Amino acid sequence: MARAPIFTMVYSCCSGQLPASPDNFSSTPNHSSMVGTGSLNYIRSPCSEYNIRVSKLHDKWRECQGINDWEGLLDPLDDDLRNEILRYGEFVEAAYRTFEFETLWRRPATVSLYPKTWMIIQGELGTSGYKVTKSLHATCSIELPSWIERLSHWESNRSNWIGYVAVCHDKDEIARLGRRDVVIVYRGTATCLEWLENLRGNMLTCLPDDMGLKNGNKPMVQSGFLNMYTCVDDETCHSLQDTVTEEVSKILRTYCDQLLSITITGHSLGAALATLTAYDITHKFPNAPLVTVISFGGPRVGNNTFRSQLETTGTTKVLRIVNSDDPITKIPGFLALPAWIQKRFKEMSWVYVEIGKELRVNSKDCPYLSKGRNMVTCHDLKTYLRLISEKNCLPFHTKYTHLSPSLDVPLKGATIFTNS
Repeated sequence: MARAPIFTMVYSCCSGQLPASPDNFSSTPNHSSMVGTGSLNYIRSPCSEYNIRVSKLHDKWRECQGINDWEGLLDPLDDDLRNEILRYGEFVEAAYRTFEFETLWRRPATVSLYPKTWMIIQGELGTSGYKVTKSLHATCSIELPSWIERLSHWESNRSNWIGYVAVCHDKDEIARLGRRDVVIVYRGTATCLEWLENLRGNMLTCLPDDMGLKNGNKPMVQSGFLNMYTCVDDETCHSLQDTVTEEVSKILRTYCDQLLSITITGHSLGAALATLTAYDITHKFPNAPLVTVISFGGPRVGNNTFRSQLETTGTTKVLRIVNSDDPITKIPGFLALPAWIQKRFKEMSWVYVEIGKELRVNSKDCPYLSKGRNMVTCHDLKTYLRLISEKNCLPFHTKYTHLSPSLDVPLKGATIFTNS
């Protein structure tokens, strides 16, 4: 296997194109052998994998961020909101590619050429108008036996890169958005230890005192997600929670005289961490700006008390994007019980509930996914973004056959619906 020339690696970082594997390296940059197309370059480019069209949001950005719980924007899906969802989805894709690139270059054969992680992320962001301010690492609480160390570093390491914080710094983009936007981005599950943390789905635990309210019922969340958010890394003596809190505090001080928004987005495990982060920011910073969560394919995170305390703040909004064929969005919780029984159980403190406003799509109705559809493809982030982007796919043209004369709900035939 030929080692990649250093200028090839630098070119890939700066252009936002990542090598698919070490075997694909050549002496000159080869676009066909690289993953991605500049990730977030679509903001300034007429072409995009997801057909995103740029539009000014300065008069509408609060509605797109959920200030009115996306009333009137979800069915049918508003074009400006569609574009914003896709834009934040691309931030998450950039996180996935950055992690893949980081694990590739941390191999012993290439570690001497390894660039700083922030260089990789910034290359992924391309000309988005955002600047990376912080890399984020999450630490698993699970201790594996010593023999597991024979696995690759990223599989056995307790602390791994999981996302980043970026701030919009481009004047034109700030003018288009109508405010300076701060994004906190999380990738999904990628390591063995992270999968093990996910398996703690049947374990609800109370939030620590520094996250929950001092009075009333204690909110409870999935223990594995909470561990990854609060567990302290032995080397840095910091947890993901510590890093996010410090960075948000610094950003709020730096731009205290400007109009801000905080958008937290993630897929799968990242969606769960995004929800925990929003809850934490809301209760640690009472004067924080509007905090919005854009969640792709996220599992359930907490109980009814957790949901109530998050949703009653008024400054935190959650848009939960769900594929009806994605089983991850139905867990933890009851899968086979009738809806009326589940509704009764939801009032109990030990039962998981959905959080926020739901935008539901269905991969069965998309011709691009009619073949080869399985649990993996239904959960994949690209599937979600494809379903959101395709206006001609059935999920984006509500087709109510008729309404029941006795029930105020659409009958079979509605292919996209929302639920609060």
